[in-house]
Amino acid sequence: MGEVVISGVADLHVHGAPSLVERHGLDHEVLAAHGTVGVDFAVLKAHEGSTVERAVLAARREPAVQVVGGIVLNSPVGGANPDAVEVAARLGGRVVWMPTVSAPAHIASSSNPELSVHRNLAFRQVDVLDGAGALLPAWQDVLEVVAAHDLVLASGHLTCTQALVLFRAAKAAGVTRMLLNHPRMPFLEWDDAAAPEFARLGVVLELGILPDILTTGGPPSTTLGKVYPHDMLAFGGDLGHAHYPTMAEALPGWLADLERSVGESDTELIMTSVGRRLVQR
Repeated sequence: MGEVVISGVADLHVHGAPSLVERHGLDHEVLAAHGTVGVDFAVLKAHEGSTVERAVLAARREPAVQVVGGIVLNSPVGGANPDAVEVAARLGGRVVWMPTVSAPAHIASSSNPELSVHRNLAFRQVDVLDGAGALLPAWQDVLEVVAAHDLVLASGHLTCTQALVLFRAAKAAGVTRMLLNHPRMPFLEWDDAAAPEFARLGVVLELGILPDILTTGGPPSTTLGKVYPHDMLAFGGDLGHAHYPTMAEALPGWLADLERSVGESDTELIMTSVGRRLVQR
């Protein structure tokens, strides 16, 4: 068990089993462990598809943590599949992630050290942009469903440039809740110069513990507060991988780094409020 170092934490990126990747435990077991160190709101994520149904079951087993799910649009669910998004939404899902393991950038960089956690997980590629760099028409139908149900659209493993194209189209389609996942991971090619446009579009940036552990060749996500509004930064730990630290092991040191970067009051804002506000209706 861990010690609570900050209470009321909203974690937008939690992994549990069952999974094709080894996890610390089943969904409710990971959530229970997160709860002992202050997490009381969590979003379950699975590269394999939907966590919407799993979130309902996990919440019954671990009622101390409010938990919601979503759907990742990798190849196992058909990529740009508006019907899958519609079903996830009607069952209570709140987040739609663009391709992760199926993303072209992920596949092209799959041997990179920061993607070692997915070394034994490979899906077929799902394209998002055409050869000219425009959003493929099939994704417009997905954006319409996201907008209609007021869901959160998350970038998955799109690069910084690709995510800008996506979020411009999403904004035009009426999507108001947008999240850029682990922007500082090297293979996603974050560019500080893009920060003002992301902010104008209303995109929240995700700060994560595991991405910072895996990113050894550049600045951690905790430093994003130097280039981005603090009230548009949210916590998504991305923990649950069996061969990496638990939340209890990793949170205290990472939290101290965040406090040194943005200050104590804004750390509390990032950890407890921004993500909750983004996901909850």
